Amino acid sequence: MQAAILLPDLGISPAILSVWYAEPGEFVQQGDRVAEVLLGAATFDVSAPATGWLSERCVRVNQRVNTGEPLGMLEVLE
Repeated sequence: MQAAILLPDLGISPAILSVWYAEPGEFVQQGDRVAEVLLGAATFDVSAPATGWLSERCVRVNQRVNTGEPLGMLEVLE
């Protein structure tokens, strides 16, 4: 099963993906930070919504992303 890592509503959109903390194929626990986004001068961490492996990055560093859009996909433990 897969789960999307969505950009949460941070009050301003779009954001810019500034850092990926997880590599494709890397195992992450629910709540681990997987990416960082930039909103103006503030940065926010985005956490894994479930435990599993990062299977895909949907957004590249320095790319704009809107609230609710997927940053990446997890292959979730069942």
